[in-house]
Amino acid sequence: NGTALLSNNSKWISFAALSTRSWHHQHIVLLGDAAHTAHFSIGSGTKLAMEDDIALASALEQHPDLETALNEYELERKPVVEIFQRAARESQAYFETLKRYLGLAPMPFTFQLLTRSGRITYDDLRLRDPRFIDSVDRRFATSASRQWGAEHPQGAPLHITIAPPPMFAPLTLRDLTLPNRVIVEHRDARAPLVGLSALPPAIALSGAGLVMTGPVAVSADGRITPDDAGIYTSEHVAAWAEIVQSIHSCSPAKVGVQLSHAGRRGSTQPRTQGLDRPLREGNWPLISASPLPYTPESQVPKEMDRADMDRVQAAFVQATHMALEAGFDLLQLHFAHGYLLASFLSPLTNLRADEYGGNLEQRMRFPLEIFDAVRSAWPQERPISVALSVIDYMKGGLTIEDAIQVARALKEHGCDIIAILAGQTTMQSEAAYGRGFLTPLSDRVRNEAAIPTLVGGYLTTSNEVNTILAAGRADLCILEIP
Repeated sequence: NGTALLSNNSKWISFAALSTRSWHHQHIVLLGDAAHTAHFSIGSGTKLAMEDDIALASALEQHPDLETALNEYELERKPVVEIFQRAARESQAYFETLKRYLGLAPMPFTFQLLTRSGRITYDDLRLRDPRFIDSVDRRFATSASRQWGAEHPQGAPLHITIAPPPMFAPLTLRDLTLPNRVIVEHRDARAPLVGLSALPPAIALSGAGLVMTGPVAVSADGRITPDDAGIYTSEHVAAWAEIVQSIHSCSPAKVGVQLSHAGRRGSTQPRTQGLDRPLREGNWPLISASPLPYTPESQVPKEMDRADMDRVQAAFVQATHMALEAGFDLLQLHFAHGYLLASFLSPLTNLRADEYGGNLEQRMRFPLEIFDAVRSAWPQERPISVALSVIDYMKGGLTIEDAIQVARALKEHGCDIIAILAGQTTMQSEAAYGRGFLTPLSDRVRNEAAIPTLVGGYLTTSNEVNTILAAGRADLCILEIP
């Protein structure tokens, strides 16, 4: 009949993280948890305390002056402790939000658990347990193969025996199959003006599965600067077609275009002259969700009326048709970084009192109208992505919880994959920039909204990419080419 489970009455307590400004006062010295705490889920409390003891003894032995010795002790230990505390915060967050990972298959769930704190990576596990990583690779490759329709010749379940790392697995979005999970970006604004001469060989021959443009304006008044790439004239179409054909002819990579309207961040000097600096002459009128300038020096944009919305929607639809004519494989709409469509989503920049402002559902209305119009104009067999700012990093701004709702709505409307971006909604946004800073945000959107994601954030190594993919934190990664 079974036996009742025994319990030691353990409880998951709310754990306070302690960081002490000074670890000593006169003859009193703090060590271990008295000076710094690290969540118990990484199991390093005793280790850190013992290392503090060793460092303190060494400092006292090397420096006859007590104050000098104690200062040297702190200088040596604080940087090390801060690394462990960051890892502990990530581990704590993982266990406190474990519910979002219950839909993962056993292998990515296990890999997610092992790499939760950021201290252990794909390459670390390859060194420690090659058989485990072989299993991770096989599972990932098998899942990818099933996605694009591979079948066992005898009809038996498909299981791949020899598999590459996750970054080399294909990804299928609708009828488009990318040969691998790596994206490189081609951000030269001259591309639609001078064609192939603006295409570096490193982009075309990088080996990436997808080459993405930077923001491409759908109209002249949708540019950020006068030098911006555009796709609203026949000359633009011809130049883009030349670039797309060049990439297709020399590599299996697919090519995506990011359609954008600058909104209140438009009519500025080239970025080489500074960020968001208004033009000295030759300005064009700006529009936005509300009449709020981006900087104190920026011009005040017009609050869009229905005629403006119809005109912008027509520009996006026209750009979509032109992108198809140019041969692009994937389309991405820019809902991020304070540009026009993003300005409707954030409560910091949308102060409207009509049906396009107010609660999140109403703030989503116009961006979703644009998405629906573009989705109707773009072939159903080709995928559409949305680049979404998932957090404003400002009090009262868009939160990650809001962004998850937006992602769910986009999925319902036919979006295939979300590109994760953050901040820049206002000048005051203060993102915690650093390598991989977007990965935790991608993790949440992907696993809570149940939609594929692509993520960048200064990723420069295959180890970072494989760690993110194998853990189910994203489906595509932007790799920064040095």
